[in-house]
Amino acid sequence: MNRSSSTHRSRTIYAIATVAVIVLGLASREFPWIFPVFLEKYPGDALWALMVLLILGFVWPRLPATWLAVLALLVSFAVEFGQLYQPLWLTAVRQTTIGHLVLGSTFNPLDLVAYTVGVCIGFVFVSVAYHRSAA
Repeated sequence: MNRSSSTHRSRTIYAIATVAVIVLGLASREFPWIFPVFLEKYPGDALWALMVLLILGFVWPRLPATWLAVLALLVSFAVEFGQLYQPLWLTAVRQTTIGHLVLGSTFNPLDLVAYTVGVCIGFVFVSVAYHRSAA
């Protein structure tokens, strides 16, 4: 298999996985009963961070899984800590549906744990996909 088809295949896998994660993440908010109730909103947060990792993998399909995980955690943590900054204009953006889905609204340290879980799941997915495509 040549290099370009391998990259295309990786991007296809990343794109399909990203769409699946977005659908599952939205479903976790709309139908919270699909996950155990004690997990509350955290599966959606984990899926959000997983989505970040998959998008980064789509953009940079040859980036090692470790770097994807580090970047995804940095982005996820930056967005979460960014919620501590509440200027009026940004609060208005966060009150829109897309703004709330992308930026969240209020800082919660437990979200950082959920993001870490989501990125770890993504790291395993990317590592397995990489080893399969290399074989």
